[in-house]
Amino acid sequence: MSRQETNVLEKIRKDMDSFVGQEVSIKANTGRKKVFQVNGILEQTYPKVFVVRFRERQVERRVSYSYADLLTEAVEITIGDTRIGVQTN
Repeated sequence: MSRQETNVLEKIRKDMDSFVGQEVSIKANTGRKKVFQVNGILEQTYPKVFVVRFRERQVERRVSYSYADLLTEAVEITIGDTRIGVQTN
């Protein structure tokens, strides 16, 4: 991984740190034209992954994704009107 890619992932992680505990909307590509979409709470950020907690059929679940998933747009995370991980040039 190049130095520039590392800096971009670090910036995404720092951006997400400020939103821990807030409601987020996730849209994830699960393959074969299937999309997983849910609203939940950004529970925790770690050096390589972040965790989102949500309720599904009265059961509390957690999913984790890497910051690289945001960078490659395999996962979209939106907080309010702000989409995290999108590069604007």
